[in-house]
Amino acid sequence: MSQLLSKIAECIEFGKINKAAPYPPDRKGQDGADELTKQALDEGIKAQTILSDALLPGMEKVGIKFRENKVFVPQVLMSAKAMSTAMVHLKPYFLSGEVKEKGTFVIGTVEGDLHDIGKNLVSMMVEGSGWKVVDLGTDVKADQFVAALKEHENSIVGLSALLTTTMPSMEKITKAIKEAVPNAKVAVGGAPVTDNFRERVGADFYSSNPQGLVEYLNSQVD
Repeated sequence: MSQLLSKIAECIEFGKINKAAPYPPDRKGQDGADELTKQALDEGIKAQTILSDALLPGMEKVGIKFRENKVFVPQVLMSAKAMSTAMVHLKPYFLSGEVKEKGTFVIGTVEGDLHDIGKNLVSMMVEGSGWKVVDLGTDVKADQFVAALKEHENSIVGLSALLTTTMPSMEKITKAIKEAVPNAKVAVGGAPVTDNFRERVGADFYSSNPQGLVEYLNSQVD
């Protein structure tokens, strides 16, 4: 069992989606996350075990490598694709309650900003770490974030911005969230954002990379 789980973890880490996928070249023709996850379920390995002992460790390694500049966005996207392919097999177990999600993370690019690459990358990394992600898209206004937080109680919210010109929106939205949902935790990120900015606007967390956010989110789980 442990050998099969290790193989699945490696497929996530190196972005091996399925047998037909040519990437990575050294695993061409080998089973990928798709086939191996199905095999694990067929052999009676619990979905929760596959998630916690194979998928999450594989994605965590990718996150750490990305933070350390050992892999880059294309490799992370391949790993995220392998993860989502494996998750298709586990979805019924999430719906039945057999597999537990860690919590809910609401994310969006703030009002006035239409950039979504960073947001999408963060979303995939967070989802790949066992969280439910509610992606509000781009150009998201304060009332949309507040409505999502009220709909998904006890969720944590992430605000993304790529432009310095939209940083005032991030400040306005953070204040609106704190007024409407005082206990809400707000994380901010994006190219122009700094920890000093986070402190000034009253947000709870800042990270320059997705893995830092994942580790913060995991630290908030009871």
